Amino acid sequence: MCRNIRTLYNFEPPATEEEIRAAALQFVRKISGFASPSVANEKAFHRAVDEIARASHRLLGSLVTSATPRNREVEAAKARARGVRRFGSSR
Repeated sequence: MCRNIRTLYNFEPPATEEEIRAAALQFVRKISGFASPSVANEKAFHRAVDEIARASHRLLGSLVTSATPRNREVEAAKARARGVRRFGSSR
């Protein structure tokens, strides 16, 4: 089950379709409580992922900001440093 959904807006390069779909999948997993849906719920589960991915793509395309885009590598390094502070040494 997901622990968090990462911010996808205002990065250079922009979020990819795979990243948007992965975030949509995590969102549906979180709200449904299913890491993997049953056969009976599979169609509804995947339809929800598709709809949320489309809505997320539209949202990301319509947002505006005057802030400079964030760098993915810098943000990843900050996240690793937070993890080390929180959990101890890195693996």
